[in-house]
Amino acid sequence: MSELTRFGISIDDRLLKLFDDLISKKGYVNRSEAIRDLIRKALVEEQAGKEEEEIIGTITLVYNHHTRELSENLTDRQHSHHDLVLSALHVHLDAENCLEVIVVKGKAKTVRHLADGLIGTRGVKHGKLVTTTTGKDLL
Repeated sequence: MSELTRFGISIDDRLLKLFDDLISKKGYVNRSEAIRDLIRKALVEEQAGKEEEEIIGTITLVYNHHTRELSENLTDRQHSHHDLVLSALHVHLDAENCLEVIVVKGKAKTVRHLADGLIGTRGVKHGKLVTTTTGKDLL
């Protein structure tokens, strides 16, 4: 493990109170760990935003499975990007609607392109791409 460095910051009392309330709700035992997590989050967002960076993530889709050829189109798109798709989970929400969660890994630009294509497929009600990094460079 690397050495720890102590540093001080100046912060408005009201902002500090709000921060303390937040980290208490989230279960942090001290400010240091909460600040480390905030720094890691910013670094992950920065890294995942780079087009050529390898990212991992999930593409979440909600759709009506009765839409003609939709299931086949979604499956075909996933198969045509088999190098990006690690896994998929299909959940029947009710008699008509399905939730699909697709775990992906690859270059950010390519993953975003796949997500946009899946989310934009006719019949998909809504979808979202959530990305992160592998964390290999984080302490």
